[in-house]
Amino acid sequence: MAWLCARTVFQTCRRRISIGSLACSQKKEFADPLDHATGLEKREMLAYLAGIDDPYNLAIKRRAVSTKEDPNIVYSAFESRIMGCICDEDSLHINWMWLHQGPPRRCECGHWFKLVEKAPV
Repeated sequence: MAWLCARTVFQTCRRRISIGSLACSQKKEFADPLDHATGLEKREMLAYLAGIDDPYNLAIKRRAVSTKEDPNIVYSAFESRIMGCICDEDSLHINWMWLHQGPPRRCECGHWFKLVEKAPV
């Protein structure tokens, strides 16, 4: 008799769960990360979508032949920026120098560089 009582208790306590066909047919997707981003992260994402792969101008650029009248351009959102020049292709060190807005500056290897202001991201 005890087993009959336990059986009825378990049957009444069991929950019946059914999922309708409408709930199964809905396609679930993750939210767009751009909708959740804020501040600097959002500006970086928008710049990337606009086709700007290097919004902070940190990519290594190959320097061109330069003169005082036609220097290599270095962009910065500030009045000065530290810049590195690999003077020889076989060199094992980088020649670091500060560039300031104003006249172009010459590296030890003879190349000229000029700092140009660029709006931040």
